[in-house]
Amino acid sequence: MSLAARHLEEAGIATVVVGSARDIVEQCGVPRFLFTDFPLGNPCGAPYDIAMQTAILSMALDLLGHARSPRTTVQTPFRWHNDTWRANFMRVDGMEAELRAMGEERRERQAASRAQAGGAPVRIQGTSTPTSASWLNLVE
Repeated sequence: MSLAARHLEEAGIATVVVGSARDIVEQCGVPRFLFTDFPLGNPCGAPYDIAMQTAILSMALDLLGHARSPRTTVQTPFRWHNDTWRANFMRVDGMEAELRAMGEERRERQAASRAQAGGAPVRIQGTSTPTSASWLNLVE
């Protein structure tokens, strides 16, 4: 994602990377980075937490318009619902079957949601979030 953002920036298209791997993304030198200290694969917030996801998207858009310098990183104020994921971060010892089952369960829930919506993409109305850039705590 970081390399794609750099390529788009070179073509004159402004980008914001929203991600969880701060050390990797910052090393790549993206122009704007919204950091979420969440488990990998969840940069926009917890599943089904529409208010958090909407707020993170709003913060990303604010960062796009208000970053003052290249390689700007902003950290969201959100915390994951618990820190148990940290103990399992990068763990590969025998969890494959459990993770596979969890993934299959998630896919089944998503398929049921799509079926309930008649096969159309599920549209979820979010809550309004202030778009003022006053919350920005820029780390330059």
